[in-house]
Amino acid sequence: MKKHIIFYLTLLVLALSACSKNEDMELSEIDEIATSDDLNLIKKTVTRPWTCSGYVAGKVGGVWNDTIINDPKTFNQLIAERDGQSDAIISYTLDYLVSYDASLRKWEPHIASYEIETDKEKNTLTVHYTIRDDAFWSYYGKDEKIPVTSDDFIFWYNEIAGDPEFGSSGYGQQWVTLENGEEAHVDCVKVSDKKFDFIFPRIVAEPLLATNMTLCPSFIYAPAKEKGGAEGVKNLFSIDVDPKTIPSCGKFYITEYIPARRLVFTRNPNYWEKDENGVSIPYYEQMICQIIGDQNTDYLLFKQGQTETFSPRPEEFSEVVENQKDDYTVYNAEGSMGASMWSFNQNPLNKDEAFYQWFTKKEFRQAMSCLLNRDRIANQTYRGLAQAKYDFFPEANPFFNADISLQYRFDVEKAEKLLEKAGFVKKDGLYYDWNGVKVEFDLTIPSANTVLNDIGQIVVDECGKIGIKVNIRQIDFQKVVEMLTATYDWQSVFIGLGSNLFPSQGSNVWPSDGNLHLWYPMQEKPATDWEARVDYLYNEGCYTNDFNEAKVIWDEYQSIILEQCPIIYLMRSRSFFAIRNRWDLSNVYYDNKSGATLERVFLKN
Repeated sequence: MKKHIIFYLTLLVLALSACSKNEDMELSEIDEIATSDDLNLIKKTVTRPWTCSGYVAGKVGGVWNDTIINDPKTFNQLIAERDGQSDAIISYTLDYLVSYDASLRKWEPHIASYEIETDKEKNTLTVHYTIRDDAFWSYYGKDEKIPVTSDDFIFWYNEIAGDPEFGSSGYGQQWVTLENGEEAHVDCVKVSDKKFDFIFPRIVAEPLLATNMTLCPSFIYAPAKEKGGAEGVKNLFSIDVDPKTIPSCGKFYITEYIPARRLVFTRNPNYWEKDENGVSIPYYEQMICQIIGDQNTDYLLFKQGQTETFSPRPEEFSEVVENQKDDYTVYNAEGSMGASMWSFNQNPLNKDEAFYQWFTKKEFRQAMSCLLNRDRIANQTYRGLAQAKYDFFPEANPFFNADISLQYRFDVEKAEKLLEKAGFVKKDGLYYDWNGVKVEFDLTIPSANTVLNDIGQIVVDECGKIGIKVNIRQIDFQKVVEMLTATYDWQSVFIGLGSNLFPSQGSNVWPSDGNLHLWYPMQEKPATDWEARVDYLYNEGCYTNDFNEAKVIWDEYQSIILEQCPIIYLMRSRSFFAIRNRWDLSNVYYDNKSGATLERVFLKN
């Protein structure tokens, strides 16, 4: 089964949003309010995590009203790799090989079944996939059904993601490191129209994670490449195309797009996933998504009854819960699996800047962690409905270890000792480095994320108290992505990268040669000894099947990152989700692993 979170979330930024600050209140007063009011309100919400109890059969009908924040930039799969909004929209017309149930920690077949074959003598592994016979491509309003075949996966893997000319983010994931240090390719080969294999030149720990992918309509993309090369592919399905010309093998067709106004999705009756009565899901006939531009409009539309669901921000929580009555139901989930993080630019392109000299000292980064007043953030920003994230892996990760946690917690005295150890000097209430340069740096925050802005203001205040000036820079999210991946002209940043349910996720982030290795991406060789060690551990962990042996590796891996503080995690916020009672809620589940399960919602009447 696939569980999805409201699709306007981007791939990079966690769903954090606005909250009013209570600067004039004492922390003791805020604590009292949090425990007496907000925490009691949780009792008026529903706790219903996914328990693998299954679904009841529904009926077709109704229109699902939703929102998205921004317009898509493309309907092209390749271009959408760099835009989370576009990628999420296109995903409704596509499907993927296998599904992972985070509650069960178990892989399940999806559009394909699988078999894993291991040859221990040769140290090789093969994943055999077989595509369902009832999976089809189709067009809105047309009877023609085109079978999904092996080519729809193999072409994208080999000819798009596997061709460096296309610059796909999937290229680096097609390689494994052999025991002798050489790189070897994971081959994807056709067996028949419905069967294909991934052949690994080395046994890996999570072959399904490494091979799970979405398919493409190869009967469109392959001729485009043959005729026009990379440009021919990139020119497909621009934002100006009639969306009805986009084929779908997923749950929906895209049937209308009016820029700055709305997107319309229409149910695909040919979708293979069906209920016990043989009815394809989802049940609602259309999904109409208004393009709203900001989260305040999202809340206004929900209050007016124009949308089906809403995820309240901290300052909206009380009002949403108190006003639910018979109109809607509010669900709650424990703290999120992931958290936004604070990172510092250590890219040597900035080696002539004073901040580079500061940020490359681990004591400075550790000191910043000690100045992050997480209790104040929890109370002042989240009204007590959040907790600090001190661990590296989330609890759902099989290698989560409660004994491995961040030691650099809020402690002003410890922060000042670390700064002194790093060579900083305090004079007239301000900190200076060893060259006499006053310590002052920027903190970049995505402009639409007002919760992160509130946290940033607390950072400004706490650092200012000891004599360090931090300047908030609010920048459009796409510009932030450009700064992190292309221009590298940033100093420090708040950003979210999701959560790792598997330790080997994040291959473009944690190894030093990753293109999203935030603090210094795409290193030709590790810039520091500790990064070299992390690279080694990450690589070894990816190829270690024995759990006990792997645990030793991943324990050290977590410990190094939490000690070196290249990133500093912020908070795990409790989350809430409201849904209209005009829908039958028998099939609705909500938890911190998968978000809201909405695929099988249907109208009561």
